[in-house]
Amino acid sequence: MSTAAKPALATSPLRVLLVGRKEEDFFLIREILERTQATLTAELDHAHSLEEAKEILQQRAYGLVLFEHETGDAEAVHLVAEFLHAGVSIPFILLTEDADEKTVADIIKGGTWNCVTKSQLDGATLVRTIRNTLAMHSLQQEHHVAEETLRKLLRAVEQSADGVMVTNFHGIIEYVNPAFETLTGYCREEVYGKTPAILKSGEQTSEVYQEMWKTMLAGNVYRGILMNRKKSGELYYVEESIGPVRDAAGIITHFISNARDLTERLRLEAQLVQSQKMDAIGNLAGGVAHDFNNLLTIITSYAELALDAVPEHSPLESKIQEILLAARRAAGLTRQLLAFSRKQPQALRVADLNAVIAPIANTLPRLIGEDIEFSFVHGQGLGRVRVDPLQIEQILMNVAANARDAMLEGGHLRIETSDVRLDDNYVQCKKALVPKGRYALITITDDGTGILPEHLGHIFEPFYTTKPAGNGTGLGLATVYGIVKQNKGFIWAYSEPKMGTVFKIYLPCVAGRGHRVEVEEAGTASAARGSETVLLVEDEPAVRRAAAEFLSLQGYTVLEAKDGVDALAVSKNHGSRIDLLVTDVVMPNMSGGLLAKELAHLRPDTKILFVSGYAGKTVLDHKVVDLGTNFLQKPFTLKQLSLKIRSALSVGANPA
Repeated sequence: MSTAAKPALATSPLRVLLVGRKEEDFFLIREILERTQATLTAELDHAHSLEEAKEILQQRAYGLVLFEHETGDAEAVHLVAEFLHAGVSIPFILLTEDADEKTVADIIKGGTWNCVTKSQLDGATLVRTIRNTLAMHSLQQEHHVAEETLRKLLRAVEQSADGVMVTNFHGIIEYVNPAFETLTGYCREEVYGKTPAILKSGEQTSEVYQEMWKTMLAGNVYRGILMNRKKSGELYYVEESIGPVRDAAGIITHFISNARDLTERLRLEAQLVQSQKMDAIGNLAGGVAHDFNNLLTIITSYAELALDAVPEHSPLESKIQEILLAARRAAGLTRQLLAFSRKQPQALRVADLNAVIAPIANTLPRLIGEDIEFSFVHGQGLGRVRVDPLQIEQILMNVAANARDAMLEGGHLRIETSDVRLDDNYVQCKKALVPKGRYALITITDDGTGILPEHLGHIFEPFYTTKPAGNGTGLGLATVYGIVKQNKGFIWAYSEPKMGTVFKIYLPCVAGRGHRVEVEEAGTASAARGSETVLLVEDEPAVRRAAAEFLSLQGYTVLEAKDGVDALAVSKNHGSRIDLLVTDVVMPNMSGGLLAKELAHLRPDTKILFVSGYAGKTVLDHKVVDLGTNFLQKPFTLKQLSLKIRSALSVGANPA
């Protein structure tokens, strides 16, 4: 068997187009190409004019074009230029006889790749010229491609949304892209020749940077989140990816850094975590409130009954008063828990904010003390707001108490109202989801010790306090924040150490006319007596017994029931009129809301008063219609209960 090498696989023939008027030249070149089939496989076509060549080149792909050139013929050069501008990349060979050096140079400069004298045209010369031309063209192509790739890469880096920085092996900055300039505030000329240390924030330990360099010098990619500082001094967060750049020998010569701005994302994530934390604590507070408020109601009710039973100025009187005082303080803590978690029941009404604040402002000087000057400035033309006046009182009392503690050597507390309209510029400046529109603004200013920057971002968090142990619950400003958010408002704090603090509270205005605001002061009123029949439904026996005893002493006929099912049975067995149903909202077997619906069919003239220790949404879910008229929040005093009963008996029939 022959050991000769196997023939190479056949390749597609080279398509060649001859452009020229002389038919004999076409036959000559075709004959030459046929004789050289062993070294070059080619197919030859003929175009007799430039116009015909244009048409043929547009219809069919060719690997080579041969031009016959005559002295003074510049059209060939123009044809080449036209094709190059049109994105066509074809190698050209010029067949000439009398062209001078300048003409040949101009032709080659125009894009023709090679030139052959007709008199020297033979098989070896033509094949060699064709091969050289194709090789040169291939190299040149590898070069419209390499350059184009580099141009694309540069455009991609320049237009990248992430900041890109290139340093040499020693960390000297040699390149930054426009996104880097936008992110850091530095222009290129300011950073070239310097190190990335200009971006250090001082908020990270040296170990972070040591680990970074250790990773990079080992030839690995460093990834991490860094806190950097802009030229302006503003801090920002980036997700950093830094990798080595190696030369052809594999030696690290440079490092390339890609930085993605995480500042806004981390801010939103922090807001989400804070919101989730508030919701979690709020759910806990709502769950605890029911049992806790029942216990407080029992304490206050029996303390009141005991107080009424002891002689005036008895030694027991002061002791019972202390019990009541402690119970009221505990009830205040419960209200704060529900307020900051945005689950406090609201008795909302449309009102003039100045009219709401004015009576509260009259009591504030007693809270803050005589050594602190106080002023209330009424704004003009305020829009109406829908608020619960008692919640506005909570806001002002909590902020004023904080201001008092910050002005131990005296000072000035100022409350001011104003009418504002928030536009797009304000919304973008705050970077918060603040709807545009009209707001009533409460500005509270003190000239106390101020708040340190490291504390300012945490002041609205529950249980966060800088006061000594035992001097604060950490719920005051959390309560304020919760109430403002529950009323679809917004609050910001501004402060500098030794420069005082400013709180700005924006409450959205509503359309429509306001109503005169009345705040009940049940503590100063005496218990109201009555003679009506009351069906008292309460699943907590101690609460029920205390309320029943008190109402009986006030002259009411009291029917007791332990839950909704029991109440319906009592109603059916009672042959006389029942004037008022007083029922807990959340009970086993049948809720207060369902009981009210059932009783409405049996006794449509019976009026209703709901009581509950649960949070607002739970109450609303049980169809309590009007928190301002037919609802009483636990814990309540017996005097508050009697006043609320008189109020409920004076309004319309059962709303269920």
